[in-house]
Amino acid sequence: MITKDVPTTNRALIRWVDEVTRLVEPQKVHWCDGSQEEHQRFVQEMVDAGELLALNSETYPGCYLYRSDPQDVARSEHRTFICTPSEEDAGSNNNWLAPEQAHSRMDALFRRCMKGRTLYVVPYCMGRPSSRYAQFGVEITDSLYVVVNMKIMTRMGREVLSRIDGLGEDFVRGLHSTGDLSPENRWIMHFPQEMMIKSYGSGYGGNALLGKKCHALRLASYQGRREGWLAEHMLIVGIEDPQGRRDYIAAAFPSACGKTNLAMMIPPPLYKGWKIWTVGDDIAWLRPGEDGRLWAMNPEAGFFGVAPGTSAQTNPHAYGMMQQNTLFTNVGLTAEGEPWWEGKDDKVPTVDWLGTSISRGSEQVAAHPNARFTVSCEQCPSYQPPAPEVGGVPLSAILFGSRRASLVPLVFEAQDWLHGVLAGASMCSETTAAASGETGVLRHDPMAMKPFCGYNFGDYWQHWMSVGAGLKQPPRLFHVNWFRQDSSKRYLWPGFGENIRVLQWILQRCRGEVAGITTPLGILPHSEDLNTVELDLAPHHLRELLYVDGGAYAEQMGKVRTFFEGFGSRTPQALLEACSVMQKELQQYRAPTT
Repeated sequence: MITKDVPTTNRALIRWVDEVTRLVEPQKVHWCDGSQEEHQRFVQEMVDAGELLALNSETYPGCYLYRSDPQDVARSEHRTFICTPSEEDAGSNNNWLAPEQAHSRMDALFRRCMKGRTLYVVPYCMGRPSSRYAQFGVEITDSLYVVVNMKIMTRMGREVLSRIDGLGEDFVRGLHSTGDLSPENRWIMHFPQEMMIKSYGSGYGGNALLGKKCHALRLASYQGRREGWLAEHMLIVGIEDPQGRRDYIAAAFPSACGKTNLAMMIPPPLYKGWKIWTVGDDIAWLRPGEDGRLWAMNPEAGFFGVAPGTSAQTNPHAYGMMQQNTLFTNVGLTAEGEPWWEGKDDKVPTVDWLGTSISRGSEQVAAHPNARFTVSCEQCPSYQPPAPEVGGVPLSAILFGSRRASLVPLVFEAQDWLHGVLAGASMCSETTAAASGETGVLRHDPMAMKPFCGYNFGDYWQHWMSVGAGLKQPPRLFHVNWFRQDSSKRYLWPGFGENIRVLQWILQRCRGEVAGITTPLGILPHSEDLNTVELDLAPHHLRELLYVDGGAYAEQMGKVRTFFEGFGSRTPQALLEACSVMQKELQQYRAPTT
């Protein structure tokens, strides 16, 4: 038996690793201890094998470049399945396959797939191991790229394995192999009732780092519904004003729509004395507290951010923390051996993400649009480490954000929790390069969870309503859109650090300090209450940013209702009625002309 002398006493884990070993037939098995020494050894192995390229050690110490297969550069949503006994439990928002069929398909692919390879056993923890809200998992993989990423993105190693020793069967099992990287054999299967994930044929982050989207969102959302909490695709940020008042906000944005920028925002000079605290940039677990508030925790230990567009101007904190001990994926290179991507700086790239030379004066794209960086949260200057004895931070507000060039105003507040759930559930956004397929296509993306909700959206919306009903001090719910454009396709709002002006109004609303304009869509700011001092923003652009086209929005809400009805009896009746009322009121609404 290959797995003898294993460093765990958990019989369920030992039995599972034995079963997988017999199935995939590796050359050897390695149980990861999570040490820095092991991490560096693995990195050097990849460098020696030509899988990693060491970058300029003077300007980017401890940084490396990885190039993925050209057909393996994003999440494969059309190949991602939720495998529940009932198709209706998975919902039309997910691809579905019966568990027995899914296991049969995957096991056929996994059979002998690790011949000549090393099987790595990766024990990991989402959250701090000492936290009562931590979730534990074990990923089996044949990819060192996955192992070194998991070291950064999760807490992994001996301490985690010692905790798993006492869990019995209660841990998530993840089985991954890159296989032959054939897109035709690429599948990501989730078995929520078994707390199991099987992923084959991809080495890309969202398909292969099973602790991230697969565990912390798809499986956790299913688990959260059963246990009374929410697993959400949200950043968490703390905002402290000059008086020392600190509020926390969670925000749900689709991938590549500014989550990391908002989580690490640096206030402009006008906001001297304001501070931003980065709690998390991608995933939030939301739990009702004993005090009647909603508390949020970040289960991740690292950032897996989009590189293109990140610069010293757009996100100084992200740009600065990437200067050392960072793993880059699919970026270009300069002649000096430094990473480069579109929007980074004025240096000239000489090699693109495929390793192809770029001729001088060429318009050839250097970095893939979904190029990534993986770096520890501890390297972020504004990072707020979690307090292990507390289940996160208390939320004052939740933001839903979509990428819309028109229709959706800059910001509005929901009138109540049901209205806020409607605002989140009716989100539509233009697709980005984070997922495979055409970009710029408008699609329904409720709460930015279209690719990540592990069960039927109708049940998911009902769960949101149930969680809200149990809160004595629920956070206020808002919707924002930083991406509205004029007729020339120029962005009307400057975004980035200037977004604090919108957050200031949101916090003032939470404290009851300012009034708003009530519309069928929600409560909008008075233009004079949205601070635009020293902002190069024409008055007519501000009016356009806050304009609600009742007729056009009513038409949109008609499409939203049709979308809701697609989930049949699972869609909450209260949500359908709220949608119809809003549509009717919007049809009659006429925005003020001044």
